Amino acid sequence: MSIQDFEKIFQDKIEDEIKIEPKDWMPEAYRKTNVRQISQHAHSEIVGMLPEGNWISRAPSLKRKAILIAKVQDEAGHGLYLYSAAETLGTSRDEMINDLNSGKAKYSSIFNYPTLTWADMGAVGWLVDGAAILNQVMLCRTSYGPYARAMVRICKEESFHQRQGFESLLVLSQGTAEQKAMCQDAINRWWWPSLMMFGPKDSESTNSDQSMKWKIKRKTNDELRQQFVDMAAEQVKVLGMKLPDDKLQWNEARKHYDFGEINWDEFWNVVKGNGPCNKQRLEARRKAHEEGKWVREAAMAYAEKKKSPLRPLKGELDRSESSLVSKAV
Repeated sequence: MSIQDFEKIFQDKIEDEIKIEPKDWMPEAYRKTNVRQISQHAHSEIVGMLPEGNWISRAPSLKRKAILIAKVQDEAGHGLYLYSAAETLGTSRDEMINDLNSGKAKYSSIFNYPTLTWADMGAVGWLVDGAAILNQVMLCRTSYGPYARAMVRICKEESFHQRQGFESLLVLSQGTAEQKAMCQDAINRWWWPSLMMFGPKDSESTNSDQSMKWKIKRKTNDELRQQFVDMAAEQVKVLGMKLPDDKLQWNEARKHYDFGEINWDEFWNVVKGNGPCNKQRLEARRKAHEEGKWVREAAMAYAEKKKSPLRPLKGELDRSESSLVSKAV
């Protein structure tokens, strides 16, 4: 069969909504696009633990501390699911992590902003996780099988995270004047970066057209961004707060909310590594990776030892000897 035949079979599967699996033939560009997107998604989950983990020791109550610990653990699990999905495309986890630590690989620009107050934990949950969910629900139907299946569980947990964040802001919005001001301040600072999470506008997105053709993506950046604005503009009313956009208003003709222009200079500046916390985030990841080296080595040594058919481990040997002694008595 010619390469054209393989390409036709591949595209027919895409059109018929048949998942592409690791052992199926696929264009090299499709493989590379998925590796880039899935690994970037995994990096975002791992780096995304940092701004929230920063508040675990300062949570205002035991309840909030337990919720935040559980959420950060969830994010770690999401990263592992996604690294595993990317590995099925022939790229090793070590290679992906090295690309992250070296600064070669990208992660979501949203995590390069600081979390200044406790209210930021609510804003991150409501806005950041809310924006992520819109993109991730779509990815449950992405054309690459392992990625789609990983996203099913991730979406369930992220949806819970969003509700937690909104509830946290709701409590603040019904509190003292100081708490209400803290809530509004967090919304003000996280609103525009959340809109940037969907990526550049469609006219400047170099990968969207091909990703849509291959059904890696199901909606464009601008479609998802509009959906998010429509959702948040209604939800913020429940909080009794305002979104920081003077141009935000309902357009009856379009049946959507109009909204102001994003500061694209800021977006590209952060993407290029010049955001408020870019350097801090990478330094924290490198430090954690280096300090965790002994754990990885110990785990690998244990795994190798378990493969060995030679002697049982010492504890198992002691138990077996005790059993023999008891039988002899």
